[in-house]
Amino acid sequence: MSQDLSIETLFSLRGCSALVTGGTSGIGLMMVEGLLRNGVQVYMVSRSAARCDEALRSVAGLGACVAIAADITDPVARARVVERVEADLPEGLDILVNNAGSNWGAKLAEYPDSAFDKLMKTNVSSVFSLTRDLHESLRRRAKHTGSARVVNIGSMDGLQVPIVQRVPTFAYSASKAALHHLTRALAVELGPQGITVNAIAPGFFESKMTKHVMSQYRQDIEDDCPLGRIGSAQDIVGTLLFLCSRAGGYVNGAVLPVDGGTSLSKGKPAWFEE
Repeated sequence: MSQDLSIETLFSLRGCSALVTGGTSGIGLMMVEGLLRNGVQVYMVSRSAARCDEALRSVAGLGACVAIAADITDPVARARVVERVEADLPEGLDILVNNAGSNWGAKLAEYPDSAFDKLMKTNVSSVFSLTRDLHESLRRRAKHTGSARVVNIGSMDGLQVPIVQRVPTFAYSASKAALHHLTRALAVELGPQGITVNAIAPGFFESKMTKHVMSQYRQDIEDDCPLGRIGSAQDIVGTLLFLCSRAGGYVNGAVLPVDGGTSLSKGKPAWFEE
């Protein structure tokens, strides 16, 4: 066996470039920090210029990081992001992390069409559009280095029907399930070009999106997880590093739950002994 199987070789991303949407808070910022700490040049995208500035301050000194204020659901703003990446990275982009997303909870009779349309556009359509628009950059990089990566951030709620937050999230669950299948379709399309496409389906992590439900039902959330806790930065960053490094080079079209087993469980079994 002549291949180098050391951790340093298998998991190293030093010298790579990555773009992370929704990268200024929550899981997105965790991933940005993790990539920076591992020698990756990072572009993080957020709709809010103020959040971009705040996030840049929080990761100052960790590595090369650029923040771009843009709404990726808007074709004009998205084109501006792509133009910046193309200008800065003539040899192409190594890693695209589609993390930006939105949620909406309401009872069936009160659930507006506008919410459904907004979430499908943000959580599915914009992921497709940005991947399509950056495809040439990713393809160029894969041709040069042998591989490029797309990682979509789905949700365990795309694997199960969530109930712990006490309010239905019809569009969110449907959009994340759609994103998971879009991941598979893109994996088949882009795999032959050396671009792997995978999804991470996180459980509960600290974020702006989960702030309210965490404040109200954190104990229920932890009880619903076989590991008895919410996710940490190490959990999401470790999975991302695996998928983006040589270690994950033969993983394509996968949806990896990072939820402590929550999507497999509905509370503690009746026979569970304290």
